[in-house]
Amino acid sequence: MGDSNTHTNHYSESYPDQDSLPGPKSSEEKRIVIENVNISILSLINHYTAFSETIRGNSATMGSHSHPRVIPTENIPEDITPPLFSSYPKTKPESKKQDLIVAIVPAYNEEIAIGSMVVHIQQYVDIVIVVDDGSTDNTALIARAAGAEVITLGKNQGKAAAMMKGFQRARELNPMVTVMLDGDGQHNPPEIPALIKPILEGKADLVIGSRFLINGNNIPRYRQLGQKTLNLATQAGAGFASTDSQSGFRAISRKGLSHLTFTSEGYNLESDMITHFVEKELAITEVPITVKYDVPNKHKKNPVEHGVDILGHLVGIIGYKRPLLSFGIPGLGLVTFGIIIGSWAFATYYASNKLPFGPSLVSGIAIMAGLLLITCAFILNSLVQMVNRT
Repeated sequence: MGDSNTHTNHYSESYPDQDSLPGPKSSEEKRIVIENVNISILSLINHYTAFSETIRGNSATMGSHSHPRVIPTENIPEDITPPLFSSYPKTKPESKKQDLIVAIVPAYNEEIAIGSMVVHIQQYVDIVIVVDDGSTDNTALIARAAGAEVITLGKNQGKAAAMMKGFQRARELNPMVTVMLDGDGQHNPPEIPALIKPILEGKADLVIGSRFLINGNNIPRYRQLGQKTLNLATQAGAGFASTDSQSGFRAISRKGLSHLTFTSEGYNLESDMITHFVEKELAITEVPITVKYDVPNKHKKNPVEHGVDILGHLVGIIGYKRPLLSFGIPGLGLVTFGIIIGSWAFATYYASNKLPFGPSLVSGIAIMAGLLLITCAFILNSLVQMVNRT
């Protein structure tokens, strides 16, 4: 990755046709692959259930409902790969160590989708890292059986914490490109080659897969409205105009990965990443992607609550990073309001020789409060600039 210090809004090359991408194309080929994945996973689960029960000396109760739903994994070898998984050919040729492409997939209770996701992702990357964020189902077991390297968190800590663990492991591998995907099946692994292309060509350090650069995604209207609001807030806080600031389908260069050491919480990672990359003067671009909304477990958190949480976080970023915007504009608004009310009060006094006490008081308070906010904005802005220079 070069030392580019420019920010590019959109990657200019045309989006590739789905049929031109490698991997299964016909519905029959896809059906066979998914069927093989499901058969392999079910076979492994049955095998490991019997294996774990035997280890515990409870073989007599294997047919009962006494064994736990979540299959214990401490006695399961990590190097077992079922034949159906290993027989599906990789589209991407093996890379040298310095040219590795790594995918990080955060997952929380994704046992339904994680197996097929790992198998499909493996066709386009060298290593798949699944971060099991305290799942209470068989997510970790199935991901490992499908061939992923699994990092297990003891309890659910949120997407940002899971991704930071994944980034930490990725830095140890030092890949050329690191890809981020969700584990619920919304993102399409065949689009990985188009996503990483700007990085391979040295044109970007962060590539955001945007749902809004291509028609036909059938994005729900409430999502469109919420996303536009968050885009504006991200632009105000970070200074980068993104069409899909909350997209979790991204690619990061080796240089960008080395800078992913900031702290983030919950679902704020995507916005924090943009803010951090802009501060470090790393190049950002976007490419079009498709998404699937008819996936299981797609809403683990109320989407409205989710959006409000992110918006609140972004407002905090704006207040810290751009005090002239967060304090100066409200202050200017109060001063303008006070002048308007004061002008009306003066006009009333001029016409009737009686001063309206209430409006005059409101006008004075508004003007003083506005001037105070404007003064604070300039002081805070000076402090921010001093901190940025150090």
